[in-house]
Amino acid sequence: MEIQELKDFSKRMHKKLESYYKFDDPRKLNMPITIKIMEELGELCDDGLAHSGLQRKEKLEKKDMDNLQEEFADVILTTCNLAENMGVDIEEALQKKIKKVDERFKE
Repeated sequence: MEIQELKDFSKRMHKKLESYYKFDDPRKLNMPITIKIMEELGELCDDGLAHSGLQRKEKLEKKDMDNLQEEFADVILTTCNLAENMGVDIEEALQKKIKKVDERFKE
């Protein structure tokens, strides 16, 4: 997958969210998207614990261990939706951050 596909998806989802919520100020959409990120992050953490075998036995017995990939994707996609709503170019942000981290760990 190319970053452009992710950006295009975010633009499509952003339009759907705008039409669903119909806020008079686009900044109001930041709150439900941020809350959704937290929900998805919680699900990722839950599946991460299960994947590591650190979940309670009764939860492990009910857990779909193949769900971990989907939870990672949910966190990434929802974060990209928030970036789109806030006018952040996610590709540019990632490039800058990778460069910054690379420079930090140069020998």
